[in-house]
Amino acid sequence: MIRVATGFAPTKSLRPLTVLRKWFATAEQRHSLANLDAAALDDIGVSATQAQSEAARPFWDAPDHWSK
Repeated sequence: MIRVATGFAPTKSLRPLTVLRKWFATAEQRHSLANLDAAALDDIGVSATQAQSEAARPFWDAPDHWSK
C-alpha cells in the first residue's frame, strides 16, 4: 500500500460540525451570561458591564483556549 503525504491533516477544530457546535455553545453561554442577575454576576466575580460586553460579542469570536 502506498501512502501519499498531503501535508495537511485537518484537526478537530476544522471539522464543520465541531465548529458549528462550538459556535452554538458560545452563543448559548453568552445569552445565559446576559441574563444573569446582579447576585449571580457577583458570585462569579463579573460586573454587569463586563457581562454585557462579553454577551455582545459575536458567536464566532471566542478565544482559542475555550476549545481545548
